[in-house]
Amino acid sequence: MKLIVGLGNPGKEYENTRHNAGYRFIDTYAESKHLTFNKHKFSGIYTEFMHNGEKIILLKPEKYMNLSGEVIRDFVQFFKIDIKDLLIISDDLDTEKGKLKIKSKGSSGGHNGLKNIEDNLKTNEYKRIKIGISNDKEIDKIDYVIGKVSKDELEKINAVNQKAEAILDDYLELSFDKLMNKYNAKEKV
Repeated sequence: MKLIVGLGNPGKEYENTRHNAGYRFIDTYAESKHLTFNKHKFSGIYTEFMHNGEKIILLKPEKYMNLSGEVIRDFVQFFKIDIKDLLIISDDLDTEKGKLKIKSKGSSGGHNGLKNIEDNLKTNEYKRIKIGISNDKEIDKIDYVIGKVSKDELEKINAVNQKAEAILDDYLELSFDKLMNKYNAKEKV
């Protein structure tokens, strides 16, 4: 069984914010598979499907970002999910808008959602897809991440989200090293 989690903040006021990049990515994937987030458990909304005989759960924690680790911990424990089968999708200030990074482990990089996941799972060795939102140093970091995306940013975000189906389908088929090699490749100049 695999658990794929898109991070974000619940509520209408956060819908089009930079911090909700994980929600948007996983929503795009669910739409491509004609899935609906219609199940609720442990302060999370989720859907599930079968892939090659394996259950796959797509989860959006409905607690605020800095408490999302609590929801993920509860899902991991209840469904007996091995940490190697957990994939977290989040925004990333250190990655350029319109780009993404796929990593097998790492520090939280100051991301409160990832910090809370580490605190609750007692490890930082979980897989992640980090969606670039860049960083505007002229704006307070909190105001920036919960700020609404501009039309220009939305185009770049949508370009990343259009890859959601291919990336997550490949995640279900390829080794994680091959997935990283395929999608982390530097653009040729």
